[in-house]
Amino acid sequence: MFTGLIEVVAPVQSNTSSPSGRRLNVPLGKIALGVKPGDSICVNGVCLTVSEMKQGTATFDVMAETARVSTIGQLKAGELVNLERAMAADGRFGGHIVQGHVDSVGTVKRVEKGKTEYVLSIGADAAFLENVIDKGSVAIDGISLTIVNVAKDHFAVSLIPTTLAETNIGGKCVGDKVNLEADIVSRWITKRVDQLLSDKDSGSNLTIEKLRAKGFA
Repeated sequence: MFTGLIEVVAPVQSNTSSPSGRRLNVPLGKIALGVKPGDSICVNGVCLTVSEMKQGTATFDVMAETARVSTIGQLKAGELVNLERAMAADGRFGGHIVQGHVDSVGTVKRVEKGKTEYVLSIGADAAFLENVIDKGSVAIDGISLTIVNVAKDHFAVSLIPTTLAETNIGGKCVGDKVNLEADIVSRWITKRVDQLLSDKDSGSNLTIEKLRAKGFA
């Protein structure tokens, strides 16, 4: 489990094809000490297992499916990635629960750099947007952020100077792809409500009769 508080931003050393998918090499910088094969590290929001450690650089074997459903497969040498080690049992919980399981790949739709705020609008599919709410939490490339607005086809987050300085998100431009993970609490609530209100006969998840039967109306 991760918290969405980025520890290091590092440049990709290499990202090459392998029989199972991709082989990614990233120098870990100040967090390299103590990291060993088998440890989990969140790379741009994707939970990856360290296969090898050599002179402070971690090697990750990325499965083809992981590369397909995230941006990991498209990373290029020199591109900056966000890194976070798995949370220790006695660690402080400063962000929100981040699993490192990408729900969707979003697209940067707008970057607004005002005098008092920096707002990023991210286009996402309808299934993902069902699990995000105003003032709720979301992970963008592994960064724990608070949602400030949800629209029909996108949501927006407001970035503080510390986030811009200590992650790679300040370098995002319109059209860039980002890994998205919805809040696990929101996902579980949505799934449970869908189960309670599903109506297989009518093909609809929500009916007035179902609401009445469950005591909602």
